[in-house]
Amino acid sequence: MTDVIAQIDAEIATLQQARSLLSGSSTAPAEKKAGRGRPKGSKNAVAETPELPAAAKRKLSPEGRKAIAEAMKRRWAERRKQPAK
Repeated sequence: MTDVIAQIDAEIATLQQARSLLSGSSTAPAEKKAGRGRPKGSKNAVAETPELPAAAKRKLSPEGRKAIAEAMKRRWAERRKQPAK
């Protein structure tokens, strides 16, 4: 019984190799695709070079923070005035 299973497994491996050759796939049938996300070495990845360092984190001035807070308070006040839907 185990001999028959071994022969079937060998035949499956042979057929998978033939299929990968015919489809033009260069990966072996036993290999799985990579997981989610951007693949390592992707051309879409932004490479950091010494000439182009990573952008510094922008900081908000206290005046700017206060202006945003006041604008949000005005917005919330206007929403409270509107009738509920």
